[in-house]
Amino acid sequence: MPQKEGETNYKYEDYAEDMAYHRLPTTDALVNQEMKLTLDSGEVFDLQFAKASEVDWKSGSKGGTDWYEAILVAPNTYYIDMTFAQTPRECRTFFVNTDSRRVLSIDTLMREGDVGKEPRAVQDFVPGVLGDPSIPPTGMKPGPTRDLIGLRALYTYNPNQCFEHIYLNGERYAWHCVVGPLKGESDVELHITYKFDVNQYVFSWREFGLPVCTVFFHNWDQMKETGKFFAIGEDGAIANTPAGALIRKLSVTFYPEEKQPL
Repeated sequence: MPQKEGETNYKYEDYAEDMAYHRLPTTDALVNQEMKLTLDSGEVFDLQFAKASEVDWKSGSKGGTDWYEAILVAPNTYYIDMTFAQTPRECRTFFVNTDSRRVLSIDTLMREGDVGKEPRAVQDFVPGVLGDPSIPPTGMKPGPTRDLIGLRALYTYNPNQCFEHIYLNGERYAWHCVVGPLKGESDVELHITYKFDVNQYVFSWREFGLPVCTVFFHNWDQMKETGKFFAIGEDGAIANTPAGALIRKLSVTFYPEEKQPL
């Protein structure tokens, strides 16, 4: 499948290099640990972290041994990203707070065939619980948020790439390349934003022009984001590209109560 699905002046490879310059490091803290994650959808994942990059997993009748990485993105909070050898167009990302036992799962799928004018990627966000689901977790439950609407911020991925984000409403945000190979390029994409905890947000977007989507954890106490791009490259292969950025808030727009965005 050709990569250029929309009217863009660039390809994924133009900006995907060295996006992990400011990313938080991976950790082997979960090695030899086990996790049971029960999602609100009814799905249950049993994870056994055999090695620093290998997890044995089971969910219903499915299971296997696949790649994962873990990053401590906030106190007691892990970003756990998994890809699957048998279904390479799908990935699963979990955010797990081992103290509150709150979980957020993001299932990402790159669809095949004709998707019309929609983004090729689809994502499903589902909260859950770590451990025994009969014991209530503590803290706030992750859920959709409008907190970012009106925010304008800069995201510096490396010394040579900086993007501006403008959060327009509950469904769309605009990006604008300020520094880098795409300088001057901009677009408006679909996004999903969940609040995971105080000053902690999980943000993703799905591009219309290219088969590209993301999953990022925003830590406003550190003013850093950590996550990845999930894409189909120019060669047709799936790319799971690590990324991270320094965040700098520029301004916030406050809308009158009677004129709220979507």
